[in-house]
Amino acid sequence: MNDKFVVVGRLERPDQTVTKNVPWYKEHPVVAEMMLVILFSGCFLGIPFLPKDPTFMDILKYGIAPGKEFFFGTDTMGRDIFSMIWYGGRVSLSIGMLATVISTAIAIVVGAVSGLAGEKADTLIMRLTEILLAIPNLLMVIFLQAILGKPNPITISVVIGVTSWMSMAKVVRTEVRQLRNSEYILAARMMGGNFFYVLWHHLTPNFISSIMFMVVMQVRSAIVAESTLSFMGIGLPLEIISWGSMLSLSEKALLSGNWWIIVFPGVFLVGTLLCITEVGNYIRKRVSVGDSML
Repeated sequence: MNDKFVVVGRLERPDQTVTKNVPWYKEHPVVAEMMLVILFSGCFLGIPFLPKDPTFMDILKYGIAPGKEFFFGTDTMGRDIFSMIWYGGRVSLSIGMLATVISTAIAIVVGAVSGLAGEKADTLIMRLTEILLAIPNLLMVIFLQAILGKPNPITISVVIGVTSWMSMAKVVRTEVRQLRNSEYILAARMMGGNFFYVLWHHLTPNFISSIMFMVVMQVRSAIVAESTLSFMGIGLPLEIISWGSMLSLSEKALLSGNWWIIVFPGVFLVGTLLCITEVGNYIRKRVSVGDSML
């Protein structure tokens, strides 16, 4: 009983790690991706194949319920809603993508300038960004749109883009501050590389994955903003067909009992937003997994 234990070796245990080969279609949001492909293809490539002219107003056929001739019925001005959805989807999606390009470009430049600048300049830029972030986005959009005058797809895209870059800029600034002392960044600057050269060739490839989720979600936010403005009557006019301008007829649709005027555009809008959200969440998870493996 008094004998001491003697360690003579270590028992090697077999590796218990099991690598599961998960099929690719279980990781990807396949349904959302397929729906977006169909939607983009129909909106941008299917316009010549529409059964009716989406801009033609036939007053004699206004308010017709869905049927064989008009799949989704007609609106209060006699326009075919089925054709309008695909035609107007091109406008709404274009506004979302153009506004996202503008806001992303501003966010990258401002965030990179703040990240590479000294402490005082960085603090000043971030405080200004936070002040703009504290102002309700809708108020800034309305104010800028009033300055620009009569709305059109370009002005709406510009207004939404220049009022929605602040959150992304803060993320870019954080990423740049982590990268700015890297050897390849210092070497590029010492060899005469200017700000935009370093930003394009060295900084952006390293932080683009971190903001890709925000970029995708910005498309969704821009589409929602355009629809909200049109629904409130301060967005695109009725003659410019978009999902938002179609939803602006909701009051007349509800009063007249023509439910299809608001239901079908609303289903397409909500379905598109849900699909974009699914793709954005997938990108966020992939970025999170990549960061945890580093």
